[in-house]
Amino acid sequence: MFRNLRRALCAAAAALLLPLAAGAQSAQAAPATAVAADAGAGYWHTSGRQILDAAGQPVRIAGINWFGFETGNYVVHGLWSRDYKSMIDQMKSLGYNTIRIPYSDDIFKSSTVPNSIDFSSGKNADLQGLGPLGVLDRIVSYAGQDGLKVILDRHRPDAGGQSALWYTSAVPESTWIANLKSLAARYAGQSTVVGIDLHNEPHDPACWGCGDTATDWRLAAQRAGNAVLSVNPDLLIFVEGVQTFNGVSGWWGGNLMGVAQYPVQLSVANRVVYSAHDYATSVAQQSWFSDPTFPANMPGIWDKYWGYIFKQNIAPVWVGEFGTTLASTVDQKWLTALVSYLRPTATYGADSFHWTFWSWNPNSGDTGGILKDDWQTVDTVKDGYLASVKAPGFPGTGTGGGGGGGGGGSTAACTAAYTVTSDWGGGFNAEVKVTNTGTTATGSWKVTWTWSGAQQITNIWNASYTQSGSTVTAVNASHNGTIAAGASASFGFGGAPGGGAVPSVSCTAT
Repeated sequence: MFRNLRRALCAAAAALLLPLAAGAQSAQAAPATAVAADAGAGYWHTSGRQILDAAGQPVRIAGINWFGFETGNYVVHGLWSRDYKSMIDQMKSLGYNTIRIPYSDDIFKSSTVPNSIDFSSGKNADLQGLGPLGVLDRIVSYAGQDGLKVILDRHRPDAGGQSALWYTSAVPESTWIANLKSLAARYAGQSTVVGIDLHNEPHDPACWGCGDTATDWRLAAQRAGNAVLSVNPDLLIFVEGVQTFNGVSGWWGGNLMGVAQYPVQLSVANRVVYSAHDYATSVAQQSWFSDPTFPANMPGIWDKYWGYIFKQNIAPVWVGEFGTTLASTVDQKWLTALVSYLRPTATYGADSFHWTFWSWNPNSGDTGGILKDDWQTVDTVKDGYLASVKAPGFPGTGTGGGGGGGGGGSTAACTAAYTVTSDWGGGFNAEVKVTNTGTTATGSWKVTWTWSGAQQITNIWNASYTQSGSTVTAVNASHNGTIAAGASASFGFGGAPGGGAVPSVSCTAT
């Protein structure tokens, strides 16, 4: 399996392999729509701790990382298995509204050629012959059609690996800034790209507020941010933290303690969004995981490193990366606590922390992904943890597959497949995959089944349900009712007791 090279942190703690049932049972129901359906149009700006759209409506970034452009493939991963449009459609169907796309400066070189793309059976046909930037153009365009926003993440100077500082001997600061400006100009007028994450995970010797232009990340972010805004003043500037401030260390890019004393000041007001990264033991051990009060200690940890920026209404905060294999009970408790800290959409709407989960890709060696190794099947347990903080999508720019309609006389139809994903006797988890078998996109769908035993649903994600006796009716959530013709959406649930037979299911769509 490809192992993602984005970090070389201290050795990861050994993961204790336990059933995922406890984590799955903590997943919450999909959120209710909390902002107007058309919120998110146009370019965005900040106001205190919120991000507002062009009309002044608050929006919430609730997205996913899709990596690959920063590696030696020079293109998002998984195109060796699937068409890029089908994956973007699936992201939308699961309720993710933003894609963070990491890249390295290698993609700007004329000699760089994308590889590992499957063009058989018509897959990715419109990517043939394109360089990395041409492929990125197509991904941005289709994401915008589907109503997803894009944040571009300068992840590395080159495909060889992450750098502590924003420059190296081979890729000086001047190249970094020139390429940032090139991207900003390239997508000027395309509000699908709402901003740029200037550099991924600065870490020691990077400092914040020390005043040394060679190592002070805050000063570098100001230089780069102003350069970006000089060619595209509408973009948001996402600024990650560092590792250490005043002798206190945390995750790479996750320490924003210096913002209180040294805020990033740009030439265009209301453009700064601070970005933290946070991980669990499957990435590396941290002292707070072994604290006897864990996980009750975690909100205080997050407050100290980055949460205070939101709580004091200084600026919006975006958790640009967080992820885990969920293999250990510590990681399950960590993710449950973090999702709660990020503020459920149904309660707080867009007055919340923003986030993009790491990752869509299953081939992140230290976290895994939302997709399983076949690049098709959804890890419904992992996805289910995020259900309560997912948020409404945004207006599309055209007829993307996730929202496209058919011609006159077309019909909506669906089938559903019920799979038990785990069963421990006292309870079980199951996934239901809904496939659009009609000729037009669905607007909504409903799945019904009747158990032969006394099973009851205990929690559900990416759908809502009613149960009368042994008969269950599940309907789509607000974010996944639309399924393109031939595409699929999934929901999952926990139930009890276990040991029951798989029921027959029926599906209707409109």
